[in-house]
Amino acid sequence: MKSSTAYTQVSPVKLAFLALLSIILTNSCSDPATVGIELAPENNQIGVFFQDIEFSAEVVLLDSFNTTNKGNLIVGVEEDSYFGKTEGTGYSRLYIDISDERPESEAFLDSMLFDVEIIGVNGSDLDEPKYLSIHRLSEQILDTAYYNFDRLQYESEPIASGEFIYDVVQDTIVSLKITEEFREELFGKIKRGLEFEDLFKFREYLPGMAFKGREGDNTSLQIELGENTRIATYYHYAGDTSSTLYEINTTSSRYFSGIESDRSGTPTSIVTEPGENYSTGTMVGLKSGLGMVIKLDTSPLDAFLDTLSGITFNQVNLSIGEIESRSEGQNPPQALSIYFTDDSNSFLESRGSVYFTVQADGQSQVFINDDGDEVPNVTAPASLNFDSESNTYSQLITSHVNAIFRGKLIRKDWLLYGGYISSRLGTNNDPFRQSMRQFKVGTDKVKVQVIYSKIR
Repeated sequence: MKSSTAYTQVSPVKLAFLALLSIILTNSCSDPATVGIELAPENNQIGVFFQDIEFSAEVVLLDSFNTTNKGNLIVGVEEDSYFGKTEGTGYSRLYIDISDERPESEAFLDSMLFDVEIIGVNGSDLDEPKYLSIHRLSEQILDTAYYNFDRLQYESEPIASGEFIYDVVQDTIVSLKITEEFREELFGKIKRGLEFEDLFKFREYLPGMAFKGREGDNTSLQIELGENTRIATYYHYAGDTSSTLYEINTTSSRYFSGIESDRSGTPTSIVTEPGENYSTGTMVGLKSGLGMVIKLDTSPLDAFLDTLSGITFNQVNLSIGEIESRSEGQNPPQALSIYFTDDSNSFLESRGSVYFTVQADGQSQVFINDDGDEVPNVTAPASLNFDSESNTYSQLITSHVNAIFRGKLIRKDWLLYGGYISSRLGTNNDPFRQSMRQFKVGTDKVKVQVIYSKIR
């Protein structure tokens, strides 16, 4: 830990002026990026002290989590010297509206395409073609919960595939060419088959699809399901001047994402058991989808606070970074949540199954519950935000540290999570389950920067 002070003997008049100036500067310094500029040691602020506290950082692989109908599919293969190879496969049922008019036996097929709505792309060399294939499932998607390490069987040969470039537009609808064999089979079933009489018979014939990327592309896609992800069949009758559309889409369809990870030969190869914390050397990392998070040992904060008395905290800033450089197109999570944890390496929760997090600065850190006890607040979680210019995550945690110092909170270790989930029920929209975004950072770049004043 590094510490520095600035203290100068001055006259009472100058003291009053400088104290006022110090208050103005303290109140105006709301941006963590400005800490150390307005209140730098060389500015000779009276009685202002500075302390950098380093937290040791390790990684934890969370237990598998539910990805059923959690916003979008994660599809693609990413490779990294730290995380290894991570592959996301999306699984989805298909949907038909039995009230839609089907082509009759004399209809002619014009074209059949598999349209896929892309809502996000993360990867390197996005100016080069990236491959997407769709495979027919060989088993049913059941009415049950599926988790990020679940997978289903599918046919090895795709029924549709294509290559696309995402360097300019990353939220788009791409159209995959369907194989001639499947096109003829499906069009025949649409026209005459009993399989299209109701949804249950249809899903017995076509259980669903697996969406896959290509090894070597080092890119993952976020695929939106609904009316725009569909099999579009265009047909006509003799004498028609235009085509008619019949569609099979993914509206109201059950889906999930399965993630496979090969970490052999990497620093994270030692990470084998969910819920255990592992040291991976001088680097630590977080990867969404896979479920790898960062654990911070905050015990140095106790040791520091024990040395203090009669002080006021001006600012306390948690900073992560500068993170390791990455290819253009590989975006880290936009924000991190800070969850309380202990030796169990799980999210600690209240009796109402709500998870405890560090609360936003300026918000109440505790409240009085129905039993009259003072307990941690859960209504205003802090967000550790990413600054793309400085490649750093940062957030003020002055109120949190002050609550620990005043005995309102008991210090806990933290889990850094690339999204936010309010409770064990997991009903909210959580970006950590919807992509494979990641970042890596040196373990010496995880710090709490404290600026405080002694009360005279």
